[in-house]
Amino acid sequence: MRQTVMAGLALGALLLGQAAPGVAQALPVPGVDAARDVPGAKEMPDTKAVHKVVFDMATAGPKPGEVHPMLQAVARYVNTLAKVGVPAQNRKVAVVFHQGATDYVLSNDVYKARHDGQDNPNATMIQALGKAGVDFRLCGQAALARKIARTDMMPEVQLDLWALTTIIAFQQQGYVLIAP
Repeated sequence: MRQTVMAGLALGALLLGQAAPGVAQALPVPGVDAARDVPGAKEMPDTKAVHKVVFDMATAGPKPGEVHPMLQAVARYVNTLAKVGVPAQNRKVAVVFHQGATDYVLSNDVYKARHDGQDNPNATMIQALGKAGVDFRLCGQAALARKIARTDMMPEVQLDLWALTTIIAFQQQGYVLIAP
């Protein structure tokens, strides 16, 4: 529990920052800033440690039509780790979709058919994060409830039995849980 709270506080700090203007550095997730540099900052990501983090995405975004803030946070976190020099093989980041966030894993065509012709606002971000090595999981129970077939989902997303078992499995592997 304490790890979850501390990780949540650290994530909040990351969300407040933006990269310094003019920083010419290739980040794994294009179009998303890393946390801003803080001169004299004591706590920094350890470049030699393996950073295992699972993000629990259970709520719909507060602004329909926009990328979900949790996905923005995931992208900022991944880019921050890369910016400070954490190698890709040491960035173990996962996102578990369930409950109100279930439809975000739908392919754009399926999403449009279910949401009055609106494009999936999260598709491009999920694709970019997938290329950056982020692991995406969908709760199978939510998929059954929402009548989502594997063919309806984006290829970046894995279908699991249940979000609860997935989150527990990640935590048993040493992942820190970030939950709203």
